[in-house]
Amino acid sequence: MRRPLFLSAAVALLATAFTAGCSSPGSSTASGAEEVKVALITSTSGPLASYGEQYLRGFEAGLDHATDGTGAVDGVKIAVLEDDDGGDPAKGVSLAKKRIGQGVPIIAGSAVSGVATQIAPVAAQNRTLYISGPAATDALTGVNRYTFRSGRQTYQDVLTAKNILGGSKGKKVVVLAQDNAFGQANAAAVKSVLGTGGTTVSEVLAPPAATDLTPVASKVKAARPDMVFVAWAGDTAQSMWSTLDQQGVLDAATVVTGLDSRASYPVFGKAREKVTLLAHYVPGAADTPEAQAMRTYFKAKKWEEDLFTPDGFNAAQMVVEAVRAGGAKGDTDAMVKALEGFSFSGVKGPNTVRAADHALLQPTFQARFTGEGAPRVARTFPAGQVAPAETRIG
Repeated sequence: MRRPLFLSAAVALLATAFTAGCSSPGSSTASGAEEVKVALITSTSGPLASYGEQYLRGFEAGLDHATDGTGAVDGVKIAVLEDDDGGDPAKGVSLAKKRIGQGVPIIAGSAVSGVATQIAPVAAQNRTLYISGPAATDALTGVNRYTFRSGRQTYQDVLTAKNILGGSKGKKVVVLAQDNAFGQANAAAVKSVLGTGGTTVSEVLAPPAATDLTPVASKVKAARPDMVFVAWAGDTAQSMWSTLDQQGVLDAATVVTGLDSRASYPVFGKAREKVTLLAHYVPGAADTPEAQAMRTYFKAKKWEEDLFTPDGFNAAQMVVEAVRAGGAKGDTDAMVKALEGFSFSGVKGPNTVRAADHALLQPTFQARFTGEGAPRVARTFPAGQVAPAETRIG
């Protein structure tokens, strides 16, 4: 298979210094072939570096698949530039402005929500196509006509939990999270989605620096919930799960949390088989042609698929569709029109970019750990069953 063209940031900068017309969205390679550049601005350092790496590998495999190994569509080469935002919104914006100034018509890749929400308005102001990556914030959906996403959003996670809970009338849900922006956002999303139709939703927010979590676990158990929705991040996760198990919370209620990357699997410890997992993706969960192509590519690279591999693969498919419409000139308005309503088969299954607000409708999963092995899918929820509420652009 011929590899797609990947350029490092340093090589790209050197090239622009010697190439006339570098500010034009479309340009020519040394051989005279036309090309369009796409800047992948994501985290390859910082707290979510692993998410960015998963995304980049998925993108590489997706571009190879979507272009039949040529790295080109309709004779237009897709040149990929990679930039590390380090999870820093200011750095992400600076990189986006730099690439836009160089005439790059497509930006993609954000792993951190705080970075994504800052790049989106910059893209709109400059009429640049922006396809966010693993960043899950609901704020991106419908934010402007130039912003899309290749991953899921928090609303879809919460709807997955709602489907796991089943008939919720008269039931009690407790959100266990840390008292920070991440935890508060999850609590708000659960209240918005589940706190209707007779369901009571309350929250237990722990101080982020807390190490003794027994009082927190006791408070959750005392609420006598039917479901506990756990949104937790950081070094105290293993202690948190151990404490919930010791205090009997895992035996008293259905405890649901989002599946994270492979590296996080040991965090659950002895509690692993008592936790119900809502999952954006489970490695090995799907057998679509795209999943098969991804695995073939990954096998040759000796890579493992992970939670956010599909986000990168989806992004590459969306970029190819956009370039097919926008051509070598990088007509971003044509790209936007092509992506609105775009339906395609992805690694996970059928995907649709909802034209009204650019939400990516996609399947999600319920999973469980079995013994010491990897999690296994218990149920698959089709895209329509976990579709976020429609919003209006702008």
